[in-house]
Amino acid sequence: MKVTVWHLEMTSPNRLRPPSGPVAGLEVREVVPPDPALNRRFYQTVGDRYHWVDRLPWPDERWRNWATDPDVHTYVAMVEGSEAGYSELHVEDEGNVEVAFFGLLPGFIGRGIGSAFLHEMVGRAWGLGARRVWLHTCSLDHPSALPGYLARGFTRFKTVETEVRP
Repeated sequence: MKVTVWHLEMTSPNRLRPPSGPVAGLEVREVVPPDPALNRRFYQTVGDRYHWVDRLPWPDERWRNWATDPDVHTYVAMVEGSEAGYSELHVEDEGNVEVAFFGLLPGFIGRGIGSAFLHEMVGRAWGLGARRVWLHTCSLDHPSALPGYLARGFTRFKTVETEVRP
């Protein structure tokens, strides 16, 4: 099937725009110590609806190497004590920080949590010393993904059309 991939970036923390309002009970926690099983579980659960398949064949050792890499920071969004979503920030060369993965569990979509969680994650990316924060999303992601990223202040720097297996 044909998929559009949008590459987005933010080149200054001044571009980060807050969500329309706070989310009651939202808490963002960094996963310390790293927990590869948590990364795998969230990747599978969040990504199941959006064709996140690249990491599905990863063996335990590869998950462990990724999650414990000092340049990878995993966060969990909690809402009133319940896990609501997760994100992975990957510190790259030359001051780039990638929002490698970001998403909510199905029961938390459509409640404004994504905007507040994304705002927090991008703020934390800048706090890691970023000179540029970037991510990519695609036409298989939730319909609110691209508008949500743009609303927080990201801009498109590349669009790619590709084919993926269903």
